[in-house]
Amino acid sequence: MTAQPAELPSRRRTRTEGSLTSARALVSLVHAYLRPYQRDLAVLMALQSVQTVALLYLPTLSADIIDGGVLTADTGYILRRGGLMLLVSLLQVVCAIGTVRYGAYVAMAVGRDIRAAIFDRVQSFSTREVGRFGTPSLITRTTNDVQQVQTLVSATLTGLVSAPITAVGGVVLALGQDVPMAAALVVVMPLLGLPMLLIIRRLRPLFRSMQRQVDVMNRVLREQITGMRVIRAFTRDAFEQQRFARANEELTEVSARAGLLTTAMFPSAATLVNLFSVLMVWLGAYRIHSGGMQIGALTAFLGYLTLILVAVVTATFMLMMVPRAEVCAERITEVLATESSVVPASIPVDRMSRPGHLDLRDIHFSYPGAQEAVLRGVDLIARPGEITAVVGSTGSGKSTLLGLVPRLADATAGQVLVGGEHVQSLDRSALSRAVGFVPQTASLIAGTVASNLRFGRPDASDEDLWHALEVAQARDFVEALVGRLDAVVSQGGTNFSGGQRQRLAIARVLVHRPRIYLLDDSFSALDYATDVKLRAALAEEVTDAAVVIVAQRVATIRHADRIVVLESGAVAGTGTHEELLVTSPVYREIVLSQLEEEGTA
Repeated sequence: MTAQPAELPSRRRTRTEGSLTSARALVSLVHAYLRPYQRDLAVLMALQSVQTVALLYLPTLSADIIDGGVLTADTGYILRRGGLMLLVSLLQVVCAIGTVRYGAYVAMAVGRDIRAAIFDRVQSFSTREVGRFGTPSLITRTTNDVQQVQTLVSATLTGLVSAPITAVGGVVLALGQDVPMAAALVVVMPLLGLPMLLIIRRLRPLFRSMQRQVDVMNRVLREQITGMRVIRAFTRDAFEQQRFARANEELTEVSARAGLLTTAMFPSAATLVNLFSVLMVWLGAYRIHSGGMQIGALTAFLGYLTLILVAVVTATFMLMMVPRAEVCAERITEVLATESSVVPASIPVDRMSRPGHLDLRDIHFSYPGAQEAVLRGVDLIARPGEITAVVGSTGSGKSTLLGLVPRLADATAGQVLVGGEHVQSLDRSALSRAVGFVPQTASLIAGTVASNLRFGRPDASDEDLWHALEVAQARDFVEALVGRLDAVVSQGGTNFSGGQRQRLAIARVLVHRPRIYLLDDSFSALDYATDVKLRAALAEEVTDAAVVIVAQRVATIRHADRIVVLESGAVAGTGTHEELLVTSPVYREIVLSQLEEEGTA
């Protein structure tokens, strides 16, 4: 019983610290990305100042027309002051249009720059950082989170100067009309802000939960779309519908709670505004009845009151967006502040002493927080004109090993040498030119066949593309497509079969012409006949390059110059096919198991 009260200040302190962190993140982020647009901001503030001054002058003109023209029946005075009032109104409208135009431009530019910064940062991430955030969360932070910050910036810029000037200027000018009523205005105005601050304090944790639920929703939806075939194959439609419904319901609940508080802001403000307006009219009527105030002055005062209350409502609208924007800014800053574990060289090397040579020495690799290492003391060499194969059971670390060469991640310990140079010291472009990587899951980019093949070499000719397709055993089906090289490739290449995607991915790396080829189980979706033809054509094509192949089928790599056998992240044998049959029990077991499967089939 005594421990519970002691925890409450701690929780309160945690919430306060979290709010301050979010607020600092928002201010720092917006300030950093507004800095390049200082000239536009200066124009925007000038326009808002003129607009606000013109707006504040209108009630005074209205009072002059009533007291000096209407009550005295002076038509000429009414026309002169009315004409001036029209000119001031026109100036106010022109400045308002300019304010909206510049505010929208700057806000859109800030959103564009933040999205570009997130994209550039994510592009530098290794597989570790991408795995830490998760693809759905990164997409949400790049789109939805940036949109929330952009919306706040837009609303703030359009009311950045006008709201405070209107509020302060309105009070000052109201003092000129009637001091007692203006004093009442100054006393009551802070009461309008108190309920708003209380609601905003409650909204922050709700918006943080809401953005997390948006991440969950995106993850579930993405898994269901990408895994549609598996879901249908195992008739898990009902289960996935329940999973989506659960995520949807959780998002709906937290959104409803946030929405309830959000919608309470405007009614609260409107109620206080109306009560205050009634109070001011009552006081004004009393002042006029007692002879202390003229009708024109009351009209001007009510005009200033309206402007002040509009400024308060505008500020309320902006404050309503602040909590969610703070949470989003914190999430954006988290991505931008994350440094990639793959650090570029401070003085990059762009020339290699031994082109086409690949050496992996005593490689160790483990993921952060993992209890066991994925790779332990692995050695591998590949030389120009040779084929080096890596084979092992599922989960032995084959794909992870290959991913260290193009720096999808960096080894925890050991050396990766490409062309005789440490991979960490190589210029990124030089490494890309030297290494061609075909991942385990062939990935095609939305566009055309030609744009995909030219992905690593934009200046490649059509003849180069057709030659690469012929070597990759893909020419026949590409020639049969409508448009041939200009045939459309959908997102992810889903309009091609798995084998076709693999062959196009191999053709793409052949167009690239690297000195080191890394083929990560790139023949797995091919039938045996196509596999044999492709390997034969590939051997003739890359005689001056080193080739490293990860394979499941022994038939694919039995003629390799060197085979490295991995077992649980460690080397269980190195040699030719014939040598390993004698010296490596692990390799022999793999060969026998595949022979038994073929015999059974």
